[in-house]
Formats: sequence, structure tokens, C-alpha cells
Amino acid sequence: MRGLWLENRKLTYREDLPMPEPRAGEALLRIRLAGICATDLAMLQGYYPFTGVPGHEFVGEVVRAPGHPDWEGQRVVGEINVTCGHCPQCLAGRPTHCENRTVLGILGRDGVFAEYTTLPIANLLPVPENVPDEKAVFTEPLAAALEILQQIHVRPTDKVLIVGAGRLGQLIAWSLALTGAEVWAVVRHRRQRDLLAPYGVTCITAEEVPHWAMDVVVEATGSSAGLALAKEAVHPRGTLVLKSTYPGETRVHIASWVVDEVQLIGSRCGPFAPALRHLAAGRIDPRPLIDAQYPLAEGLTAFAHAARSGVFKVLLRP
Repeated sequence: MRGLWLENRKLTYREDLPMPEPRAGEALLRIRLAGICATDLAMLQGYYPFTGVPGHEFVGEVVRAPGHPDWEGQRVVGEINVTCGHCPQCLAGRPTHCENRTVLGILGRDGVFAEYTTLPIANLLPVPENVPDEKAVFTEPLAAALEILQQIHVRPTDKVLIVGAGRLGQLIAWSLALTGAEVWAVVRHRRQRDLLAPYGVTCITAEEVPHWAMDVVVEATGSSAGLALAKEAVHPRGTLVLKSTYPGETRVHIASWVVDEVQLIGSRCGPFAPALRHLAAGRIDPRPLIDAQYPLAEGLTAFAHAARSGVFKVLLRP
């Protein structure tokens, strides 16, 4: 099959990749649409050592599901963590931290920047008929945004700041705005403001970030400068959520975080079902984030496009 291949930080387009074969309990999926995210770009810089087909944001169609014929032909999205179900983390109700997990396109499992991939049936969720592919492909990043609300209680009276209004930052701001909280975002250009406006998000520049004013701050830049802004904004005993990919080492002065008793939360994967409900109900429509779509054969050009400053979502259509 055709696909993109990552090895030693180098991405290539290949037409000789072997067709994946579903194992027991798995389905063979034909990829309809896939999205390039910051993690995919960071992997080219060595964020995580991986050899194989990258990519984890997708909407696909079940081609073959041995033992589960009722799934065949269904349009689906899929949870990216494949877990064992019997390690201490799984048994404790923390499956996304499974000690034996593989992760689609990131850890020990080929991803979705190809014509086909495989996932366990247990990871699949049917896509509602009223959700087009261009919305469904955002299920994974929207779920990641919603994970914040799984981890902390955001009250309608809270003041919340998102540092970083890019691909993921927009989805975070939109979903947090649905809580009724007063949501602010640090923006760098007009288009970021325009995308946030329909959700009632207050936009400020980095120079306008207030000191000790926010109950919750979400850092979504993955940079030392972003962390410094987040620390400036969160008040003592406030909550700082790290929601980004941080390649390499990040230098921070941790003493003031201790003195201010800041609650620090790492945040990663989130719940798919609520994300699909938001998309189906029209509460969140991520399609304005799409900047370009490329055929799989132009995948290297698509990655270069996605890496440009100010670009939001670039999609691949195998």
C-alpha cells in the first residue's frame, strides 16, 4: 500500500508498504481523512523515537472485521491507545497509561498516514451520519481538549486563560467556553481572534497577560516562553494545565511555583464519545481550522505546509 514512513527523523513517501493484517479482535480500516498535528511535527524533530507509519487523527471505514461482520462498512474514528487490560494501570482505571500499550502512529503501532491501518474493535466508535469526514477527523484533538474537563472542575465563575491559540488551543478555548466560564486566550494574529470570536473568548496579547489574575491557565504552546506567561497569569493556589508537546528539555524556575502553591496538571488523551456528541450537536464546528488538504502522494508537501507559522490544520486524503 501507499503511505508515509518515518525513520531516523526522516519522512518518506512509499508505495511498497505491506498491507496490515488485523489480529484477533481487530479491524482493517481504510483511511478516509487524516490530520497532521503538532505531535506529528515534533516527532520529525526527535520528540519520540518511532519507526513506522506516523499519524493518529483520522476518520476511516471498516473494511474487514473478522468475527465482527456488523462493523464492516461502518464509518469510524478510533481511540489511539491500545491497552492490555491486565497491568496495574489498566486495572486501576488508567488505561491510557497502560504499561504495555501501543499508541497509533506514536509507539509500537503503525498509524494513519497510509491507505489502511488496524485497530481493535474495542477502540472504534461509529461516526454519526450528520458528522461529515471534515468534522469527524477532529475527534481525537477535540477529545484531548475535553480531557481538561475530565481532570479539573472548571466553574462558570472561573477566569480561564489559554496560552497558545493554535490548532489545539482553539479547540481548548471553544470547549472551555461551553462551561460558562470567562475564557481568555493569548493571540498573535487576526485570524486567531476571528476563530475565537464566535465562542465569546476574550483575546489579549502576550504583553497584556495580567499578573496573578486567572483561576485556571492552560499552556498550549510547548515553549518556555509560554510557560513563563502561564505562570505569570495563574494566581496562588490556581491550576496550571500543561497541554502541549514539549520536545527536548524545558527550563523553568520551579521555586515560585512551590511558593505560590500552584496545582500543576499534565494532560494528554481524552474521551472520544463526548467529542462526537459535540460535533453531532453542532456545538463545536472545527472545519474553519482546515487550511489545506493534500493527497497522500503529496504528504511531504503537506508536512511542510503544516509546519509553517500560523497554519492551523492540514489534512491528508489517502
